[in-house]
Amino acid sequence: MAKISLISLGCEKNTVNSEQMLWLLTQAGHETTDPEYSDVVILNTCGFIDSAKTEAIEHILSLARLRDGGHDFKIIVAGCLAQRHPDEILSELPEVDGILGTGSYSEINRVVDEVLSGEKPKLLGEIDGPVPDVPRLVTTPKWYSYLKIAEGCDNRCAYCVIPSIRGRYRSRTMDEVLDEARGLARSGTKELILIAQDVTRYGRDLRDGSSLSELLRRLCGIEGIEWVRLHYLYPDEITDELLEVIAGEAKILKYFDLPIQHVNDAILRSMNRRTTKSELETLLGKIRASAPDAVLRTSIICGLPGEGEEEFRELCDFLSRHRFQRAGFFAFSPQEGTKAASMPCQVPEETALSRVEILQRLQERIMYEYNLSRLNTEINVLCEGYDPDRGVYFGRSGADSPGIDEQVRFRSRKKVPEGSFVRVLAKELSEGEILGERI
Repeated sequence: MAKISLISLGCEKNTVNSEQMLWLLTQAGHETTDPEYSDVVILNTCGFIDSAKTEAIEHILSLARLRDGGHDFKIIVAGCLAQRHPDEILSELPEVDGILGTGSYSEINRVVDEVLSGEKPKLLGEIDGPVPDVPRLVTTPKWYSYLKIAEGCDNRCAYCVIPSIRGRYRSRTMDEVLDEARGLARSGTKELILIAQDVTRYGRDLRDGSSLSELLRRLCGIEGIEWVRLHYLYPDEITDELLEVIAGEAKILKYFDLPIQHVNDAILRSMNRRTTKSELETLLGKIRASAPDAVLRTSIICGLPGEGEEEFRELCDFLSRHRFQRAGFFAFSPQEGTKAASMPCQVPEETALSRVEILQRLQERIMYEYNLSRLNTEINVLCEGYDPDRGVYFGRSGADSPGIDEQVRFRSRKKVPEGSFVRVLAKELSEGEILGERI
């Protein structure tokens, strides 16, 4: 049996695939350890945008340097970058010993065996095939877990390569999802974070009546689960029924992660988005009417083809008026094989980057004012640890998703166990974060 190290890059969907590979590896008798003590190092990569590809390549070269320094291990590159550029990786990065695409995660043990035998495997399974129901070795803190409910994407946005890497949209069956959720609850999970490229489309392809609304109702009935968070709610798929379920179920956090990308109608059409600015305005009104305390998150791409100063001002005005409490901003990066890469009216990279900076400054003011509005209110916080240097505990409220949002810090006279819920009175802002007292 081999000693294995697995490094996971990219999004939380990659994290789940890495956890599945870890389970398969340990079931086969392999031992997990750090790279310098390994026989095989697996790098599960992202390949969505240029910065992610650069990060993956830097990791490969770093591992190669470690190996050249006297550590004898094989390197397997898995995931999105491996699926997107398998031949280029093998030809231009001879340090790599094997390739495992996104359709072949369940074959990880085979690839390990082959590289240890001196072979140079390249497994690129069917990316449109059924989603394997593989258990996981959960790596997140025990009080929260990601729950992937679907794989792939059918949205075909003009700037995105995900469908060619992850395949068409395939929902997991409701029984599979619920069984996994119950198992996570028994293991101590209190917060379930539902993930997919588009959770709102869940069940449409199953043709058995499954829907996100029904799945949410049933998840909320699982004992031990106290928070249910939704990631990536595509605006055009949000129905009145779904809004009613989110508003009516106390366990569902009123955290709406809406990747709108832009608001100018011409740009939205050219990007193959299925909403208009007016429809986005209507949706935001419905959300805030059904859940007045809703926290809105979005992602925005600056410098899309055709975005001139007028279109950018329109975007700034929209964000200023609607005041998303959480937002991520990205400069458009033309991706090989996408329609947007060859569109006319490309925006210079330096212009796109400067617009990102402008929106980041705008968002900093919005977030500061939002945090000010929370002072002198009670906040339900999931404690995640203690900071001895500052003498405070830290955790997250329902407004804060792990890894991407800020934390709430608080003092307490009594010890607060990790993974427990506490009520915190928000007292002040410290370095932009809320600092409070346990009630």
